[in-house]
Amino acid sequence: MNAQQKAFFVHLLTGTGAVLSMLAMLAAVEQKWALMFTWLVVAFAVDGVDGPLARRYDVKRNAPQIDGVLLDLIIDYLTYVFIPAYALFKSGLLPGWTGWLAIIVITYASVIYFADTRMKTKDNSFAGFPGCWNMFAIVIFALRPDFWVTLGLVVVLAAAMFTPLKFIHPVRTERWRQLSLPIALLWTVFAGWCAATNFEAGVISHWGLALTSIYLVLVGIAQQIVPTRA
Repeated sequence: MNAQQKAFFVHLLTGTGAVLSMLAMLAAVEQKWALMFTWLVVAFAVDGVDGPLARRYDVKRNAPQIDGVLLDLIIDYLTYVFIPAYALFKSGLLPGWTGWLAIIVITYASVIYFADTRMKTKDNSFAGFPGCWNMFAIVIFALRPDFWVTLGLVVVLAAAMFTPLKFIHPVRTERWRQLSLPIALLWTVFAGWCAATNFEAGVISHWGLALTSIYLVLVGIAQQIVPTRA
């Protein structure tokens, strides 16, 4: 297989996210939340590996007929934003007007953010909260905080999308990557564990999901506070 074929197959791998998002949406419509999140976790894992493969096989040069960045953004909006927002609304975790407010805030703020050319920083992190509502939603489904807490977090995170606060990319942000990448992998394990057990995996998975989420949310801000060594 030559370089052009390998690069093209990376695009095909990325494209499977569209199928996974459809499977997740079908599960969500039937309110099979555990199955929905299982598909979203699989999509999250695919999203974690296709980027490094795209850079390894230089898809921009070897398969330029497909815009990998655009393809990735389309799928990310479905799996990171649209389906999780629907799940938060339809599950009843945000009752009444709070659910309507949440889906409007999440979908509108995210589509503006995804189109912002300034969303990436020089160290391959994100400027502002990167719209990872899939990660947010699975934590809410697992921990089930009071709906006021959930709504407050939605508003705070949506506002954080348009701030200079930094949020890391666990694979591409080099600083502290030796710690961040394993924690991101642990998050994926805990999330998959929760989904596979219909969110009844127990206290260990819930605490693991909560603590790894807190790290991934705050580590970029910590990097802004802690100066790099000269």
